[in-house]
Amino acid sequence: MLIYTVKPGDTLFKLARQYNLSAGAITNANGLENPDRLLVGQSLILPTAYQTHIVAAGESLYKIAQSYGVSLAELLVANPQLTNPNQIVPGMTLRLPQVNRGEITVGGYAYPNIRPQNLEEALRHLSFLNVFANSVLPDGTLDAPLDDQKVIATAKRANVQPRLVIANLKEGEGFQTEEIRKILEDPAKQETLLRSTVDRLKAQGYTGADVDFEYVPADAKESYNCFLAKARAWLHEEGYNLSAAVAPKTQDDQSGLLYAGVDFASHGRYDDYVILMTYEWGYQGGPAMAVAPLNEVRRVLDYAVTRIEPKKILMGIPNYGYDWVLPYAAGGKAKVVSNPEAINIAAAHGADIRFDETAKTPWYRYTDESGKQHEVWFEDARSIHAKLELVRKYNLGGVAYWTVNYPFPQNWYLVDHLFKVKKGM
Repeated sequence: MLIYTVKPGDTLFKLARQYNLSAGAITNANGLENPDRLLVGQSLILPTAYQTHIVAAGESLYKIAQSYGVSLAELLVANPQLTNPNQIVPGMTLRLPQVNRGEITVGGYAYPNIRPQNLEEALRHLSFLNVFANSVLPDGTLDAPLDDQKVIATAKRANVQPRLVIANLKEGEGFQTEEIRKILEDPAKQETLLRSTVDRLKAQGYTGADVDFEYVPADAKESYNCFLAKARAWLHEEGYNLSAAVAPKTQDDQSGLLYAGVDFASHGRYDDYVILMTYEWGYQGGPAMAVAPLNEVRRVLDYAVTRIEPKKILMGIPNYGYDWVLPYAAGGKAKVVSNPEAINIAAAHGADIRFDETAKTPWYRYTDESGKQHEVWFEDARSIHAKLELVRKYNLGGVAYWTVNYPFPQNWYLVDHLFKVKKGM
């Protein structure tokens, strides 16, 4: 496998001939909607028999070996043409030794209205599916059951665990800070919530629960920790597992409503999986920037592995991008776009794709039909590969996607190429 960046003059058939591949194989690996239209700067997965690396300016063999988790000796054995290892040049293609990356857990969030074809595709690559979301009511009960039976049945047929998400979310109003505080600080309401959750798991046929309590206030942190301890005991006794989605903290005493009520150490102690929400640096209501810049994701992981056993950590990966109107104005909202849609928008407006080397994220600008300038940040094969490499670097348990409602063929190709996905009910 090679991740290739399209250059001026490239065509699908030219690349196919150059790398001894069929045009259909390249089309399928990338989910190309229009194979006759390639964009300068667009990344493509070329499904070669061996994984390869194209040498960039300033790289050394040692640096390349380190980045892929192989030894220098292994890299040299795979490339006998290197008569002088100190004389590699930019543009040279190196063959990478085959590496067993091991088995990981891959989770994904989905709304019950996910398109059947997108669901079927995602389930082939998932360990569990978190169905979003049942909201917690002020008295500690859950709102009405979702229309989730088709999604649950489809997941089970694919040997994927369907799991229930409970959230302090009110439709149209966002996450409810004061309501969740009152529930967490009231033992009777905690018990009501746990009983409601177990009853819902049994009634709907789920295999576990995911807690998505956001904007928990700092003074409710200990109450939240106590709730997690009780949730673990209740769910394990009934044969269910527990995960929680947590804000991307970088230190214990991090201020801000999103972070202050989250205790990584307690989540590590009580959760079976801790899903790090390592995305939304670039968010819908903020200025244009990468949604999950790699440098920021690494800062979160550097801290998380000191508080949580790494194999319990599932790194969050965004399966979407944003299209902002420029200049950014407070109160404005970016448009959510799927990653394939971002490519289509660029093609429709003749935009070249750029790549931010610090964030390891693609982006571009274009001018719409009314003369307004836009900036789009999204994910592609390069950015996903860089994120998946962090699983190996930090010895994580796996990854979790928000959300799998959108198609993303490049991502699933990379997951299957790099890892074996855990399956089983």
